[in-house]
Amino acid sequence: MSRPMPTIVRATVTPILISDPPLLNVLGVHQPYTPRSIVEIETDTGVVGIGETYGDSDYLAVARALAKTVVGRPLTSLNGLSDLAYESAGLTVEAGKEFDPAGLRGSRTNEKLIRSVVSAFEVASLDALGVTLGLPVHALLGGKVRDRVDYSGYLFYRWAEHPVDDAPTDTWGAALDPEGIVRQAQRFADDYGFTSFKLKGGVYEPEQEVAAIRALAEAFPGYPLRLDPNGGWSVDAGVRVAEELGGLLEYLEDPTTGIDGMAEVRARTGVMLATNMCVTTFGEIPEAFAKDAVQVVLSDHHYWGGLQATRELAALCRTHGVALSMHSNTHLGVSLAAMTHVASVIPDLEYACDSHRPWQTEDVITEPHTFKGGAIEVSDAPGLGVTLDRDAMAALHERWVRLGVRDRDDVAAMRKADPTWVQPPLPRWK
Repeated sequence: MSRPMPTIVRATVTPILISDPPLLNVLGVHQPYTPRSIVEIETDTGVVGIGETYGDSDYLAVARALAKTVVGRPLTSLNGLSDLAYESAGLTVEAGKEFDPAGLRGSRTNEKLIRSVVSAFEVASLDALGVTLGLPVHALLGGKVRDRVDYSGYLFYRWAEHPVDDAPTDTWGAALDPEGIVRQAQRFADDYGFTSFKLKGGVYEPEQEVAAIRALAEAFPGYPLRLDPNGGWSVDAGVRVAEELGGLLEYLEDPTTGIDGMAEVRARTGVMLATNMCVTTFGEIPEAFAKDAVQVVLSDHHYWGGLQATRELAALCRTHGVALSMHSNTHLGVSLAAMTHVASVIPDLEYACDSHRPWQTEDVITEPHTFKGGAIEVSDAPGLGVTLDRDAMAALHERWVRLGVRDRDDVAAMRKADPTWVQPPLPRWK
């Protein structure tokens, strides 16, 4: 006798604010608090699955609309989520793009907005389905090919504290020069066992960031190193950095903006280029791959549309001989669990994944992940293998209600320290 498909009887979206350190990037600085959304899906058998995505106003509005319309649908109807999201939000796929200053996610489009929301509902559905069947999410994706997923230590230039009252604090201190970056990396290595590092660049003149990479290479000989100015350099600056650093970099990430600019840096230097900005949707793949603009795609299951879409992306990259790794955003343990599950099923994941997670001191799961040897063990527990901490989520939602921060804006956050600050045009550095 066949088992009836579980049906969704409730879907909720809870916006929260999580604390964030004063990490610097090409546009400005992280705000003291960043919005996220937690999605819960409950079935007619009482099983609840959880997902996580961005919490900015536009994303939240789409998520709330989708939460109303998924009720009554089979839990397994994942392929229809995108169409349902467009319909419920009253949006259409449009060709136009605009730069998204919120967290340097590349271009803002309705497609990426929809996919980012759908990803959380897909993950929540897979979590609930896994619990129902007694299977881990990686089994629903075809089965893991590795028992642990390697992550890279994510280094930032940063201030010691936010320049506003009542902001969260931590013990990391400032890192504003090569020596500070090396100290930060040493703590990452000591506390988490990371054996590769990525530096968020675009903050200072390229020569200063070159000096930081050289200092890291001297302090950690043989460690893979990456540098990511988020499109903050001109093509000439990107070429100059690539030539100066030679073989010290594992890859150079988004040295300049756009597919044509990336292709020129590649053609003039032969350096390996990675991106999470100029290739963030399937429609951008043909041109980028044809022009050899990208050799490593940094996937992100949020704006690629979920875990199944990430596997589709991996297959396309494999077909075209392009490597794959994973981008990170300011996320909590639900997203990290999903990221780890999908990373575990991709056979040719050649590079350690990014993760902001060590910078976050709060979570909405009862047992936050622990990095050991720079890696996270892949859970074999049913679903994602994490449990929602409802008290913690309630406290972070209360903060969202009380503080009124509704969107991430690194430019506005920078104006707290410098009232004359405006969004820097890209490229910022020539």
